[in-house]
Amino acid sequence: MVNLSFSLVTFEYFLMIVVRVASFVAVAPFYGTNNTPRRVKIGFSVMVAILLFQILERPALDYEGVFGFAVIIIREGITGLLIGFAASVCNSIILLAGNMIDMEIGLSMATEYDPMNNTQVNITGQLYNYLLLLLLIATDMHHYILRAVVDSYKLIPVNGQVFQWDHLFQSFLTYMTDLFVIAFRIILPIFAVMMILNCILGIMAKVAPQMNMFAIGMQMKILIGFLIMFLTIRLLPSISNFVFKEMKKLIVSFIEGMY
Repeated sequence: MVNLSFSLVTFEYFLMIVVRVASFVAVAPFYGTNNTPRRVKIGFSVMVAILLFQILERPALDYEGVFGFAVIIIREGITGLLIGFAASVCNSIILLAGNMIDMEIGLSMATEYDPMNNTQVNITGQLYNYLLLLLLIATDMHHYILRAVVDSYKLIPVNGQVFQWDHLFQSFLTYMTDLFVIAFRIILPIFAVMMILNCILGIMAKVAPQMNMFAIGMQMKILIGFLIMFLTIRLLPSISNFVFKEMKKLIVSFIEGMY
């Protein structure tokens, strides 16, 4: 039976649940896109918090005054932000890979507005980002990351955070390392082909110096780049599986650093 009666003590506990869930929703992929209305995000956070409020144990909170209550709120907000940040690694990897691809094939100056992040992004990065988001929904990974913040209450109850800063710092280093390694693996076919093409253009510039290799090279790079992207697009599901595995590992690592 659902009990929605609130006292002052239970309401402050409910408020702390809302803070963690809302902080997670603000930065997590799929849930935290900027083109989603804020009322939808707030309503979703409150709905999840109400469901959690019914099943979680509610021990007495030990704090003194407004300052102590504010400290607990900040700790809950940091917990939700860290879990959502670990899940957002998929967007960062794909956008970085898209930027590097556009630099290789000559489309780095062709940018467009991304309503999801309120930034200017490259065309290839935007394309891969939408494809990865579709795969995230198709594979139910958005359910997994939501379960991650829900299950975090089993290990990190309200006001039960023990921040291990060394472990969290190592998790950030792992995040930065995986970001560049996975992004470079994604662009490796295009990078290899462009390197071979540059060698061929350099030889042709010596053999036929009367030809304008700059004009020819720009067109060839774009055409060959599109061809390689067309041939390697079938590898995107495998890439997404690898990215999602890294995302799961980082979520677990960040949670381990908070209890």
